[in-house]
Amino acid sequence: MILAIDCDGTICKHRYPDIGEEVPGAFMWLKKFQEAGAKMILYTMRSDGREDGFCPLKEAVEWCREKGIEFWSHNENPEQSEWTTSKKCYANAYIDDNAIGCPLVSPDGERPFVDWSVVGPIVMEKIESYKKRPR
Repeated sequence: MILAIDCDGTICKHRYPDIGEEVPGAFMWLKKFQEAGAKMILYTMRSDGREDGFCPLKEAVEWCREKGIEFWSHNENPEQSEWTTSKKCYANAYIDDNAIGCPLVSPDGERPFVDWSVVGPIVMEKIESYKKRPR
């Protein structure tokens, strides 16, 4: 199963271009998804190659790696070029604080962020169901 996972407001709190503090539960669930065999794509507006040398994508990838998360890819699905030229990143599920219907937490004075206590179990159930599908 392929998961496209946003960064700001999903894995970390909104502090772009800096990396905000970890969203509660994010890394616990990302590790479970990783252990269950999900291919995870960091699907974010963060990118590298700015003229001033600032690399917010690289920083986010390294921050996640330090916390035990290794993404399969960043902002693209490396397999989809075999069957399409579309730039839209293909995944079986997308986890993003801006997705309509995504459960959010809205603490006083903070921008809302993903409620992993709700999202995590839903995604894990989807991963387990996907693994049982006939191939």
